[in-house]
Amino acid sequence: MTSKQRSYLKGLAMNLEPIFQVGKSSVTPELTQAVAEALEARELVKLNVLKNCLDDGREIAATIAERTRSEVVQVIGSKIVLYKPAKDEYKRKIELPR
Repeated sequence: MTSKQRSYLKGLAMNLEPIFQVGKSSVTPELTQAVAEALEARELVKLNVLKNCLDDGREIAATIAERTRSEVVQVIGSKIVLYKPAKDEYKRKIELPR
């Protein structure tokens, strides 16, 4: 992913509300499955890491991205943004700049 594409996705993510919260149990298989399903439906997902989570936000982002085969767009404080294009080209909503 180029810096131009990453910047474009950051702009889209500005208006998104976090749809998942990572708590003290950190990254569970259920959370990973739910994020994978949301990425397939939405392509761009924002997560919130709660204060009671002992793991670092960047580590959590890397773990979830690896397990869901997505890309980390950004990690700012306790917010994580992930991107994965939809498998079906007709269902893709986000068109990345070249």
